[in-house]
Order: sequence, then C-alpha cells, then structure tokens
Amino acid sequence: MDFILAPDIDSEIKRIVNILGFLHVKPENIVSFRSTGSKSRAIARIWSLPRIWQIALKKEAHYCIEVISERFDRLTPENKEKVLIHELLHIPKNFSGALLPHRQKTKRIDSRTVDKWHNLLKNT
Repeated sequence: MDFILAPDIDSEIKRIVNILGFLHVKPENIVSFRSTGSKSRAIARIWSLPRIWQIALKKEAHYCIEVISERFDRLTPENKEKVLIHELLHIPKNFSGALLPHRQKTKRIDSRTVDKWHNLLKNT
C-alpha cells in the first residue's frame, strides 16, 4: 500500500470545517493522505495520535485522514464531501487525539447525521 500527501483534501477539509463551524477541529493538525493498493472496503479512514504518543513525541493532538484512491476518487463531489464530513465527525469536541465511535449514548455517526451536516454545507 502506498501513501501520498493530499493537499487537495486538506483544502476541502478546511473549507468544510469553516463553513460548518466545527470550531473544535484544528485543520492545521489534520494531515490528509491518498492511498492506493488497499484491500480494505473502506472509502476513507481517520487515524489518531493517541495521548501516550503525544506525550512521548512532545506533540499536540493530530489526525490523519486517508482517502482510498480507488474508491474515493470515483465519487461525485457531493459524496466526497459526505465522506469527509463522516470522518470529521469522529473527532471529539476536545480534539484530544481520541476517536469517537459510530454509536455513542446520545449521538450516532450514520448516513442521516452526515446528510444533515451535508445539507447545512450545501445551503451555506
């Protein structure tokens, strides 16, 4: 599997974060990659820098968003936005380096939630 930096995805993330008002997200601490050769069925993934590594490396929280080129690049622009929104919803409000699961006590990261945020993005 190969990874290359994806500045176009970085720009899109900054745009989404600004428009949707995700004030807890620090786009400067998110690095985007485009991967090729993955056997995964995923379209994209988010990776975190856990607290113990933050301490060891003397770094604040960072996240990597990986888009699987073979799947992501074929999507419509609208579906690409939805995928990126989905990945951003995994970032907790305290931007700690942790990741939120798909199912929480009061919230879910599912297609209805993503569609709600995407409608806000489209109407702004």
